[in-house]
Amino acid sequence: QVQLVESGGGSVQTGGSLRLSCVASGYTYNNYHMGWFRQAPGKEREGVAAIATYGTTIYADSVKGRFTISQDNAKNTLYLQMNSLKPEDTAMYYCAAASGRWLLLRPGGYNYWGQGTQVTVSS
Repeated sequence: QVQLVESGGGSVQTGGSLRLSCVASGYTYNNYHMGWFRQAPGKEREGVAAIATYGTTIYADSVKGRFTISQDNAKNTLYLQMNSLKPEDTAMYYCAAASGRWLLLRPGGYNYWGQGTQVTVSS
């Protein structure tokens, strides 16, 4: 069955860095766009970054210049390098896979989801 397993979350101070990883299995990784999403308590899930099968990337305005999405197709692994973290980045972070044609930051466009990894940034 399809599995997406995130890791790398934790607690850091403002200005710190974290690198999230997401290992995928149970489907043909190269055929799916991949994305990172986050959800803070009481808020809707929002798109953070996404990467297409052909390598194009898109980012939410709130993380541009601070976060970098990448992937290692040979390892079926998605990454999110997060630098200059802010308290407003605090959330549960999820990776997701999309089989659709277009690269989106909208949660509804994704078919498979991981269980999430918590990121907490203190001031």
